[in-house]
Amino acid sequence: MQRIYFDNAATTSLDPQVLEVMMPFLTEKFGNPSSIYSYGREGRLAIEHARKTVAKVLHAHPAEIFFTSGGTESSNTAITASVRDLGCKHIITSPLEHHATLHTVDHLHKKGEAKLSYVQVLPNGHIDLDDLENLLAKSEEKCLVTLMHANNEIGNILDMRAVGELCKLYGAIFHSDTVQTVGHFPFDLRNTPVHFITGSSHKFHGPKGAGILYINENVKILPYIHGGSQERNMRAGTENIYGIVGFAKALELATQNHDEESGYIKSLKIYMYEQLKKNIKPVSFNGDALGRSLYTVLSVSFPKTEKSEMILFNLDINHICASGGSACTSGVEQGSHVIRAINNNPNQVTVRFSFSKNNTKEEIDMVVDKLKELI
Repeated sequence: MQRIYFDNAATTSLDPQVLEVMMPFLTEKFGNPSSIYSYGREGRLAIEHARKTVAKVLHAHPAEIFFTSGGTESSNTAITASVRDLGCKHIITSPLEHHATLHTVDHLHKKGEAKLSYVQVLPNGHIDLDDLENLLAKSEEKCLVTLMHANNEIGNILDMRAVGELCKLYGAIFHSDTVQTVGHFPFDLRNTPVHFITGSSHKFHGPKGAGILYINENVKILPYIHGGSQERNMRAGTENIYGIVGFAKALELATQNHDEESGYIKSLKIYMYEQLKKNIKPVSFNGDALGRSLYTVLSVSFPKTEKSEMILFNLDINHICASGGSACTSGVEQGSHVIRAINNNPNQVTVRFSFSKNNTKEEIDMVVDKLKELI
């Protein structure tokens, strides 16, 4: 039976064009980019070309782009450096963040390195900006504000510019986890008041294990990983050349086709929203589903019944891939902290469907038909 993949917020398939540019660096162009001979220099040139490509797409300077293993490492680096190197003794975040952020800030707080505050969340899942300003205004210490651009479970989009302007007003450092939006959203970092953003290429049809950390040129931090002088002394370790080249190509492709692909994917999300409302009652949607929300993600709550409690398992048996929230708990079902924070209804079961350019309306029809049997 055909597999239907509706978990693109967890990871996407590798674009064949991306694999094509990666292959030479997996085979004959295997030189270490730190080596001075031609094979090494070839790798170094590829990395710097990729850096320029990424910087151009994000409207940043190449010197502000650092390649990492992915969003988790990038967020850990930015948050830890803000406390250790930039004097931030008060961290302001939200209960809706990815665990890469939540576990890092909790670790720093428990070690006594920073005070920790959580900004209030509105019923629709958006951050309460008035409460954020209140926390910043009351703080006696320099603050780090770490808030994600688009939530990976419900899709709500943060007004980065508004948060950045607040941070500027109160002298705070601003880090945004943009893993769900780099490759899906147009950035102009030259005109966005943010100190750190993150990206991970497997969210937009690039390879796993390749990410970026943008560090604004006005920010000076120390390395998080020590050893060699790679990444301009910022991240030790032999570079993942094929991953870096793949990241840049995937981002380039995503940008070239953004208007067409984002419009198509949004039409799939709206179509599924409408079909679920029409065919399954009662059904509800989490966050600001058709408002200020990422076009790739639809979070749906179904009534809890004996049948629906096993919904993810039953979808899997029927070759349908979806998730109960984030996939980053390694398959351990502990319930979603995001859904608990905005919709703590024990009589509902939540499923996240997330779409890509490779999905179709026919697949949605098949999934909705199957859900009618399973609910």
